Amino acid sequence: MSGRLAGRSAGDRRPSVRTVEWQAGGVRLIDQRRLPGRLETPIFYHYRDVARAITDMVVRGAPAIGATAAFGLALAGFESAAADRAGLLRDLEVAAATLRAARPTAVNLAWALDRLMRVARHADLESADDVRQALLAEAQALADEDVAVNRRMGAHGAALIEDGDTILHHCNTGALATVDYGTALGVIFAAHAQGKRLHVLVDETRPRLQGARLTAWELKQAGIPFDLIADTAAGHLMRRGHVNLVLVGADRVAANGDVANKIGTYPLAVLAQENGVPFYSVAPTSTVDLALAHGDLIPIEERGMDEVLDLQVAGEPATPAGITARNPAFDVTPHRYLTGIVTENGVVRPPFDKNLPRAVRGTPEAR
Repeated sequence: MSGRLAGRSAGDRRPSVRTVEWQAGGVRLIDQRRLPGRLETPIFYHYRDVARAITDMVVRGAPAIGATAAFGLALAGFESAAADRAGLLRDLEVAAATLRAARPTAVNLAWALDRLMRVARHADLESADDVRQALLAEAQALADEDVAVNRRMGAHGAALIEDGDTILHHCNTGALATVDYGTALGVIFAAHAQGKRLHVLVDETRPRLQGARLTAWELKQAGIPFDLIADTAAGHLMRRGHVNLVLVGADRVAANGDVANKIGTYPLAVLAQENGVPFYSVAPTSTVDLALAHGDLIPIEERGMDEVLDLQVAGEPATPAGITARNPAFDVTPHRYLTGIVTENGVVRPPFDKNLPRAVRGTPEAR
């Protein structure tokens, strides 16, 4: 499929397809490297190709990566020639290790694989075929749950937005970063659906321009007013009083509330605090890693320098030949800069070390 757009509801012109789903015996993804120019949805029939798609950022965004890995492990089950349950489990362990190594920072990837491997090892599954069917059913359940969780986060987060607000948003956290609907951008979709007048300032989000390419595309499809800004313009606009709140996603949240997110998030949080602007991370509890005490323990992915050096301006290279670059994909925002973390179980506020476990458990105190 290429370029097909379809309405979901009145006034909502976002694509009707999910970012990731099981189709025709394979894993169908929206190829996010092609947007906004083309909407392409390739199907991957081998789990190693699914792992490569995660690494190459055909799919990106922590919840979408988790769901993709889940379907990839289910695919590995059908690829395996093992006739007995023990042999299949050995093949699944190899596949899980391959998928787990695809990207190190997003905790949803490991969380999804661990969830499916628990199902695979369940004693009630007697045959290899029982395991295969159970894995596919669990991957589908995980994907469906992601959409429901995102809509719950959207409802909680929309309550933070006042009519007429201007929201600054970093990277892409919409339907493309999840199975559907989105995290931080889902909050914006929910507020817009409530009839609130709002405006979005979209960081370009260098070096891969997820804001300029993906968030701008999603907001345009949804009919939500926005302006694209250079990442370096955010501080100026906050200081001039043009920003009411900042919404970002998360790829991993440590037990103390430190947040790993797309590179450039940390300076935004510092600027927001300096200018008295509320700063919220929006993330499902599956992104909370209570096993990590603080953010300095979160592995930070370093990607290839070509992503930084291949920039062109007016058709010409923007950098001298032969130079090197650093390209960390994420940074860590210390919890002291966060006003709160929006989860499907409510808005978590400081002290995060006490309130995040409550949110993960889904207890009322998380609200």
